[in-house]
Amino acid sequence: MRTVRVLTAAALAAVGILGPAGAALADTPSPSASASPGAKASGPTEAGTAFRTATAIRPGQRATADASTGDYLYWVVPLDSGQRATVKATVKLPPAANRHSASTWQLDVYDGLRRRQACTYGTQQAAAAKEAASVELSCTLRTVRPGAEPWANDPLPGSYYVRLTVVGVAEEDLGLPVRAEVEASTRDTGGAFAVDGALAKPLVPGIGKAAQAGSANAAQPAAVGEPADGWSGGRWSDRWIWTAAGGILGALAGIFGYSLTRGRGRPSGVPPRG
Repeated sequence: MRTVRVLTAAALAAVGILGPAGAALADTPSPSASASPGAKASGPTEAGTAFRTATAIRPGQRATADASTGDYLYWVVPLDSGQRATVKATVKLPPAANRHSASTWQLDVYDGLRRRQACTYGTQQAAAAKEAASVELSCTLRTVRPGAEPWANDPLPGSYYVRLTVVGVAEEDLGLPVRAEVEASTRDTGGAFAVDGALAKPLVPGIGKAAQAGSANAAQPAAVGEPADGWSGGRWSDRWIWTAAGGILGALAGIFGYSLTRGRGRPSGVPPRG
C-alpha cells in the first residue's frame, strides 16, 4: 500500500507539472500561424521586378499586382525556424479573344542565399488553355531549420523570395495585361522537426553590414521585414516538454518495477531470529 501511495503521489505531481504546460502550449496561439481565411489581411498592390526590389509581404497577407505577360514578379516573406510555408498564386489572364495561344506559368521560391528551394508538393508549374480565365499555382516548402551543415541545402530562417512569371507563351501575347494574387501561409511543425544549433543571424539582406556596424538595432531594409514577434533563433521547442515527461514516466516505471520484484518481505514459514 505504501508503494501504491508513492506511485499515486508521483503521478499526481507529474500531472500537475505537465498539465499546465501542455495546456499552455495548446491554448497559446502560434505567433507564426496565418490569419484565418475569413480574416485575411490585404497586402501590397504591387510587386518588384528583381530580388533587390522584391515587395515585402507577411504570412497571411494577400498581395496583388497588375503586370504584363512576360514580366518577372517578386515578393519577399520572412520565415522562421520550425515553420512550413505554403505559397499560392493566382494569375487572372486577359480575355481569350485577345490571346493567341495557351500559356505556362511558374512559381519559384528562393531562400535568403538565393538558392532555389524545392517544393514538397503543389502545382509549381501550370498550363492555362487559351480559353482559361485564370491559372492557379502553389508550392509547399520543407520545414525551415534553425541550423544546417555548410554543405546542406536545407531551408534556413530568413527572407524567402517568391517569383512568378510566364515560361511559355506565344510571342504575340507578350505584354498583355494580367493580374496576379500571391499569398503565403505558415504552419508550425513543433518539436518533431527541431534540431540542435541555430544561426547567429537570419539570412536577410543587410544583416552582415548591421553586425559590422555594431548595432543590433540597426534598421533593416523596408523590403525585408521580419516575423511579427521577431526571430526565435530556435532556442525553444515543445520537445523539451516531452523529454521531461518521458523522464518522469521512466522514473515511475522504475518504481513500479521495483515494487513488483522486491517481494513482500520475510517468508511466513521462517521464524524470526531470537
